[in-house]
Amino acid sequence: MDRLRFRSIFISDVHLGTRDCRADFLLDFLRATRCERLYLVGDIIDIEAMERSPYWPARHGEVLAEFLHIAANGTAVIYLPGNHDAPLRGLAGQRVGQIEVALDAIHTTADGRRFRVSHGDEFDPEHQGKTWLTWFGDYAYRLICWANRSVNTLRRRLRLPYFALSILAKSRIGKALAYIRRYEGLATQRARELGLDGQICGHIHFGAMRAHDGVLYLNDGDWVEHCTALVEHADGTLELLHWSERRAALMRAAAGERAPQPQPVPAWAQVLNARA
Repeated sequence: MDRLRFRSIFISDVHLGTRDCRADFLLDFLRATRCERLYLVGDIIDIEAMERSPYWPARHGEVLAEFLHIAANGTAVIYLPGNHDAPLRGLAGQRVGQIEVALDAIHTTADGRRFRVSHGDEFDPEHQGKTWLTWFGDYAYRLICWANRSVNTLRRRLRLPYFALSILAKSRIGKALAYIRRYEGLATQRARELGLDGQICGHIHFGAMRAHDGVLYLNDGDWVEHCTALVEHADGTLELLHWSERRAALMRAAAGERAPQPQPVPAWAQVLNARA
């Protein structure tokens, strides 16, 4: 299969060092694509989680080796640490191999638009102290991740495609939607103050491309639940790529199978779109 070529790729929230990291999907994506510039937009290594419970399978080391290999072969790789790999922020201005470490970056697309790129935890309205509510939220999120692993183990045995269970939770819980909208507002407000066309970030594990009064909010999602990346095409067009879906389509095409007919949009997704 020919490699997919992009001008730029943005990925975040890989969470290497946790059992929920989809390193298999990410390795497949990295080895199937090529780009001029790769942004690692934070929470690539979950140092915070490993301090609680050390976990590092060989596949996670392969992901790091792939990043280094990509950088050594001519792609500009920029690592912008997030809150889960915050100790690496002390390396800002330095290089690890050929990988540049920075706190944030300004990315100019092929069509001349300028975007601030950062992990995005600075826009998180919940970072105002570890209240019992945010503590409960952490554990609820871990429960969703555990359920997601269990459900998809069963779906894999039944030869069904991967499904991110958290999409259903986030799109049906009003409080989660309100949190996401506030986060988007704070991110685009910062870009507007800087005179930029938009903000590219991760952090909340919810990929999106949305305009707020003419300023673009672009979230590249994660590689824990959704397996998404933000990609820039040669002409500057930006796309949120869902790798689990794209990979399946490419494999069908390579096998000469007819593309399936579009399925109806699930009711929960209609609710989310109606509130967008």
